[in-house]
Amino acid sequence: MDYNKLAELLFPSVTLTVADLEAKYPSRNLPEGARVTRFAPSPTGYLHLGGLFGALTDVMTARLSGGVAYLRIEDTDKKREIDAGVSAILGGLNAFGVKFDEGVTLDGETGDYGPYKQSRRVFIYHAVAKELVQKGLAYPCFCSEDDLSSMRAAQETEGTSIWGYFGKWAKCRDLTYEQIADNIANGKPWVLRLRSDGDDQRRVAFDDQIRGKIEMPENIIDEVLLKSDGVPTYHFAHACDDHFMHTTHVIRGEEWISSANKHIALFKACGFKLPKYAHTPVIMKIDENDGSKRKLSKRKDPEAAVSYFVEQGFPKEALIDYLLTLMNSSFEDWRRANPTADAFSFPFTLKKMSVSGCLFDMAKLTDISKNIISLMTADEVYARTLEWAQSYDAEFASVLSSDEAKAKAIFAIGRGGKKPRKDFATWSEVKDFIGFFYNEYFEYKDGVGDFAKSDVITCLKCYCDTYDASDDQNAWFDRIKAVAEQNGFCPDMKEYKANPDAYKGSVADVSSFVRVAVTGRQNSPDLYSVINILGKAEMLCRINKFTEQL
Repeated sequence: MDYNKLAELLFPSVTLTVADLEAKYPSRNLPEGARVTRFAPSPTGYLHLGGLFGALTDVMTARLSGGVAYLRIEDTDKKREIDAGVSAILGGLNAFGVKFDEGVTLDGETGDYGPYKQSRRVFIYHAVAKELVQKGLAYPCFCSEDDLSSMRAAQETEGTSIWGYFGKWAKCRDLTYEQIADNIANGKPWVLRLRSDGDDQRRVAFDDQIRGKIEMPENIIDEVLLKSDGVPTYHFAHACDDHFMHTTHVIRGEEWISSANKHIALFKACGFKLPKYAHTPVIMKIDENDGSKRKLSKRKDPEAAVSYFVEQGFPKEALIDYLLTLMNSSFEDWRRANPTADAFSFPFTLKKMSVSGCLFDMAKLTDISKNIISLMTADEVYARTLEWAQSYDAEFASVLSSDEAKAKAIFAIGRGGKKPRKDFATWSEVKDFIGFFYNEYFEYKDGVGDFAKSDVITCLKCYCDTYDASDDQNAWFDRIKAVAEQNGFCPDMKEYKANPDAYKGSVADVSSFVRVAVTGRQNSPDLYSVINILGKAEMLCRINKFTEQL
């Protein structure tokens, strides 16, 4: 077979060579040991939490080595691509501060190794494919879907241990040039296949950066490189892209381990240096029905979508911190030692990643989020809450922005100090926690317990009669103690605990009467601060309405 002649027959318009591509995409000028990683999603839906997990791993790996992380969009499967798929991916990444050095952006592309969308890189795949044909390492296959179905049925009947296009099943592998030329002249569609030299009795091994040495049988399948429309398969495209973009570390989910022998065979056939592989664990969750572990499901679990965390209003720092706890068990100790440090400065390493599935824990994420919000300033909490509300609760945004000073004063309550309040974990929860400050949302959610109505009303009347807006917090509470003592409630908690039957209740109960009357609930931020923000007139109005309802 004259393979050069065959290559010209199959790719008559391809003049670009692999040597031309090597010149176009020279080695990167990076320091010794710098790692080049890529996040390469397909625009076939929303950004999955596992995708953000992988993207974060890529960015951390590259950044901490002084390397480059780039975003490549693998959009060759147009049948599965959805409208706005790319913007959904980019929006999810941007929402949580995961930024790439090169690649596809909302404004186009940046970097010297593009295009960064596979659909625009077909000229690269065809040049490599033509050279493979010239070397006798690839050939056209004219088998129809019916032919392939018959092959699979025959393999099933024979009980072969490996299914696919290989050996005696590879009917087009040894076609003559004349047969190929006749098929093409007759308009018969073809795909380009790799001419595998693998042997299933031989083993191939590679050093996984997370899992250590992995061995498996060599690939013996004559894999499809180009489909009948000239578009590459994922396997072929990723080998070409990772070579010419000079990817040093391919970080991907563990579901790709079984394909590693195919990819090693492709890199070998193309004459490309094999990148280092790192196969990350799958994110799992506990099934609510049977308590078993399972993968996060797009169909069953809203939290599988990164957009869920945006809509709920989790701070971007919280989700990133939480994912880093899944990525490296040492992160939590680092965070305790560096409570205000940027998470992206954490000394992440692939070697410390788990080899088993990571268990997603919403309760832990919530705790992390509460802690992060508790460390923010009142101004920052106001700005973040307002930004979220402007997208997801326009009415609440209007209420907040109508009096910025009041809103910031509300958020300042209990903030700072060694034990700041940890009321909420998401911006969507804020309205429920502070809504009572605003008449638009004020309602009585709690009662005052089993105390006699007359005692509650009397205590509240005495409180209103003696209230002085100029009191500091100590003087204000002394007045509540006096109200308690005047009405048969113990002003001293130690004394009350020692002899509770001697009193109607304690000063804490009198405080709760005021709290419920003013805030509508038993639990609220510091009551003195709440009253100062509401003002005397509003406080008296609410107490009067409360006593009228009793």
